[in-house]
Amino acid sequence: MNYTAIVIFIILAFLQGFVLIAYKETIPAPLKRWLAIFAIVMLLVAFFLMIYGFLVAVNPNT
Repeated sequence: MNYTAIVIFIILAFLQGFVLIAYKETIPAPLKRWLAIFAIVMLLVAFFLMIYGFLVAVNPNT
């Protein structure tokens, strides 16, 4: 299985979370709320994909 797209997604999810934390004072309030919700969803999916990748790497035959 090719994990390139998953690794890129994980990096972008963490990068988006970092940018939101770093620039929280300059982002307008209405936009900040939706970006934060989107970042939480992306981070949850990224964690799920990391756990899935670890489980598949441990037992690749199933």
